[in-house]
This record gives sequence, structure tokens and C-alpha cells, in this order.
Amino acid sequence: MMSTSTGLRVLVADLVKRPGAARSLQIDDHLGPLVVGEVELDDDGRVALDLHLERIAEGIVVRGTLGATWSGRCARCLGPVAGTLEVAVDELYEREPLEGETYQLDIDSIDLEPLTRDALGLEMPLAPLCRTDCAGLCPNCGIDRNVAVCTCQPDESDSRWAGLSNVRFDDDTSSDSSADFPATD
Repeated sequence: MMSTSTGLRVLVADLVKRPGAARSLQIDDHLGPLVVGEVELDDDGRVALDLHLERIAEGIVVRGTLGATWSGRCARCLGPVAGTLEVAVDELYEREPLEGETYQLDIDSIDLEPLTRDALGLEMPLAPLCRTDCAGLCPNCGIDRNVAVCTCQPDESDSRWAGLSNVRFDDDTSSDSSADFPATD
């Protein structure tokens, strides 16, 4: 028997009343905006859920996959980049959820939105690349090195060591440096 659902809130009264009961569920809906860094879900957060719900003693287990497409900017050249996500989930909904570990099972429904946001948000790329060998932008002139050759001279210095450029050593080699240390026997 298929329960009625509204968006990502799913009625599960038929499962709650029958321990051991299970059913499959497919949802294609809008999650709404989900942005992680410079990456966001496409089509106003359109997601596809292919799930199996099962009633166990502790509550309801939700297993399956979540799918979505995303777009953003390449971390190296700032060009457009896009991809797809397919995330496996295996989560428990219970009456008294453990914060950060399980999800809320209401009297006759579960809300799949927090699960979907958590799972997809964790899998979205933090520094997406338009291609694995992206040459990026020149730090001096800003030219996209994927489409043009940069004529800037590479800066070989490492700014992290700039403070050491002021260190000067005494060139006086006539002194006996061993006199500064006591002799050991």
C-alpha cells in the first residue's frame, strides 16, 4: 500500500502500525536552495530519491540513494563547472532521536528534507575543477592559462620565507668558534 506524501514529508502510518513492514518510495521534488561554498544544486534544488523504508523495533530505517545535479565555478580558473551527485543513505528515524545521529519519527510521518540536505551537502565538492588538468589563472596578469599562454615571468620566491631575507650572518671567520663552548671530556 502506498502512503500519501507531500514533498519530502512522507506518511508512514502503515509502517508504524506493522513491525517488519517495508515499502519502496521514489520521489522527484524540489529541495529548495542548497549552497556549499561556491557550489549549488541546480533547478532550485531538484532531487531524486529512490528509497526503501522498513519498520524495525527502534523506528524506521531509510535506505537508498539520493541524486541531484550541481553547478558552480572552477576553483582554479573560475570557469563554469557542473556535475551530478548520487549519495547512498542508510539512516534511522526514531521517536527520540539522538542529535546528529538519527532523525525524528513523528506520529505518522517522517521528514526526508533534513536527511537529504545533510547527505547531499556533505558530498558537494568544496573545490570543484572544470577538468583535472586545469591550469588556472595567472596570479600576475589574471589570464586563463587554459585558453592562452601567459608571458609573465614566474615568481620563484616563496613569500612565507620573506622574513629571512633580512637575516645577515657575520663573515668574520678569524675567531675560534670552539672558544664559545666549554670542552667536554
